[in-house]
Amino acid sequence: MSQLFSDETHQNLLSRIPACTGREVGDWMRTVDDGPSFFRFEDKVNWLRGEHQLAYGHAKALIHEHDLRRGRAARKH
Repeated sequence: MSQLFSDETHQNLLSRIPACTGREVGDWMRTVDDGPSFFRFEDKVNWLRGEHQLAYGHAKALIHEHDLRRGRAARKH
């Protein structure tokens, strides 16, 4: 995973995504789940940017959040 924003900046970006994109973060998580299986973080970010015309910061925050949620789910099992 690449170097990311501070936790505060990450949360601020996530909180603005619904207003900027018209879609909730959970909806974006499903989009990433259903999208192509890229190995590299930046490939996932670039896919979101290209396929869904997202700003770089929003795409990066969404992929980071997706990775965080997957990590938490994996630790539960």
